[in-house]
Amino acid sequence: MDKAASAVLLLLLAAGCGSDPHVSDQPPVGEWRHYAADRASTKYSPLDQINPSNVDRLREVWRWTSVEAEADTEHRGGMYKSTPLYIAGTLYITTSLSQLAAIDPGTGETLWVYDPRSYDAGRPANAGFQHRGLEYWSGEIDGEPAERLVYAAHHRRLISLDRLTGEPDPAFGGGMVNTALGLGRDINERQYTHSAPPIVCADVIVLGSIISDGPRGPKMPPGHVRGYDVRTGEQRWIFHTIPQPGEFGNETWLDGSWEYSGNTNVWTMMSCDDELGFVYLPVSTPTNDWYGGHRPGDNLFAESLVALDARTGERKWHFQAVRHGLWDYDLGSAPNLVDVTVEGREIKAVAQVSKQGITYVFDRETGAPVWPIEEIPVPQTTVPGEWSSPTQPMPTKPAPFERLGLAEDDLIDFTPELRAEALEIVADYVLGPIYTPPLEVKEGGKLGVLTLPSAAGGANWRGAAIDPEAGVLYVPSMTQVLSYGVQPADPARSEFRYVAAIDFMEGPRGLPLTKPPYSRITAIDLNTGEHLWQVAHGPGPKDHPAIAHLDLPDLGSPSHGVLSNGGLVLTKDLIFIIQADYDTSRRTFMGDAGHIRAYDTRDGAKLWEHRVEPTPHGTPMTYLHEGRQYVAFTVGTGRGEQSPALVALALE
Repeated sequence: MDKAASAVLLLLLAAGCGSDPHVSDQPPVGEWRHYAADRASTKYSPLDQINPSNVDRLREVWRWTSVEAEADTEHRGGMYKSTPLYIAGTLYITTSLSQLAAIDPGTGETLWVYDPRSYDAGRPANAGFQHRGLEYWSGEIDGEPAERLVYAAHHRRLISLDRLTGEPDPAFGGGMVNTALGLGRDINERQYTHSAPPIVCADVIVLGSIISDGPRGPKMPPGHVRGYDVRTGEQRWIFHTIPQPGEFGNETWLDGSWEYSGNTNVWTMMSCDDELGFVYLPVSTPTNDWYGGHRPGDNLFAESLVALDARTGERKWHFQAVRHGLWDYDLGSAPNLVDVTVEGREIKAVAQVSKQGITYVFDRETGAPVWPIEEIPVPQTTVPGEWSSPTQPMPTKPAPFERLGLAEDDLIDFTPELRAEALEIVADYVLGPIYTPPLEVKEGGKLGVLTLPSAAGGANWRGAAIDPEAGVLYVPSMTQVLSYGVQPADPARSEFRYVAAIDFMEGPRGLPLTKPPYSRITAIDLNTGEHLWQVAHGPGPKDHPAIAHLDLPDLGSPSHGVLSNGGLVLTKDLIFIIQADYDTSRRTFMGDAGHIRAYDTRDGAKLWEHRVEPTPHGTPMTYLHEGRQYVAFTVGTGRGEQSPALVALALE
């Protein structure tokens, strides 16, 4: 901690906010206090200084270079995915190396930095040095107003800092709490970490985790979710995402698989209804993503939306979107909370978008579906020793925002030659409806099942945004095909009977395999369950030599959804959304630069775009500082020329 910088910050805040450092629980218009604007995960701001009439005047006004390069380490961050908070005249952001910085929102000047030296513990599990952000809390401690910045660092520590000074709170476990403890079983800490912001609900910090997706055996750390006292750091409860004996759902883990199975974690963001005191958990896939022969049964609460009482950790209701997942169809984003009116009924709703391209909508207090959800029969596994569910749930409304499954009619057909080449490519694979399980890949047989949407989505971690006044959901998504299969494991390298044989599928001449669009934005009215509009996001490969002569409209730019597609923020009239540039020379289709674009919320018309370097990755946010509206988002990595930075735009 730089003490001089802290003192300067205190003076700046005193000058801007008066003598009372406590910030009201009702934020002024223009603040952005949580990862997705609020705990309801709306990603919405009512600001309209930037609007359809002047959005073309937006320009970059400052750029903050991440302080991770100043860290005393040889480690460098990955894709910079963090979203800043704006509170009482200051921006706060985490770096890819789990540092936390305070920034002047008008100039991009660094005010102070807190560095827990998380990187000394080595490379974090799964995605490495990537971090998405932090949480904010205000209240009283011992009768005095208090404000805290809370985040979970890569070295398995939950940290609470004073918002004004950046100093760790000594009453909070000495400033940080060891999250590797209290899971109910010993774990390999190198397989367990955090990168998403926790959420504070009813004065309880609710914390998920990231667990390695590349296990060598079925025994892995469990993804149990825990609640910590926001004032003391004491662990108040644990919710077993893999139910233990005597708990609801334990019987869905057959052959005692509950005892050793892991993952089933909440690696992404969560939502909270402050009035109910409910926290909503989007839960991921069990160990491992594509082979479940070591965990027969439906596997509650994997790939489920779970509502808990945040004060006690008691389960209030749940919905399992995928039974015995074999597709890595974890729920990868925070659900959106919104009040809607459906056929004259006022409903406090929760909407969960998914990698499958499906939106599930429930009464957020009772868990009752807003529209009926039917059980559909699905193809069954042929892999020896595997288990599959005979049916999967399918909502009757809203309609999917992506294609479900793959058939020959979905293949690229811009020209007869391209279609013939696409048919030749898929001849060695199985095409089928959604939830067609992976097959055993063996010599002389098919190379895999072509799956659409893929594990990248559909929708992924950036999720959707909701207009809380209109009840309209805006969903960015990807159309991308993966080949799914399994093959016998090498006993010298794995304890599994089978391991994944997954491949990214290219179409003819480096084009995508399917018809466009390859990425899209869909507007869904949650009062009716109907789509209002859907547009392609990005130009896509329309200038490819094989189709350039066709003078095509925007096709949507394909890329690996986890990497670069479409974080968005919603204002009164505009959708701001980022995207990496399309590059046919790379299997991920992700270039070294990208764009931020603005679309009209009414009809999806593209109004403006701005090229940014290097590649943008983080979900944008917007704020009002000293009468000026800004839009900010992160770009780059810690490698090569991809310098990580926070970019701020405003009207010129």
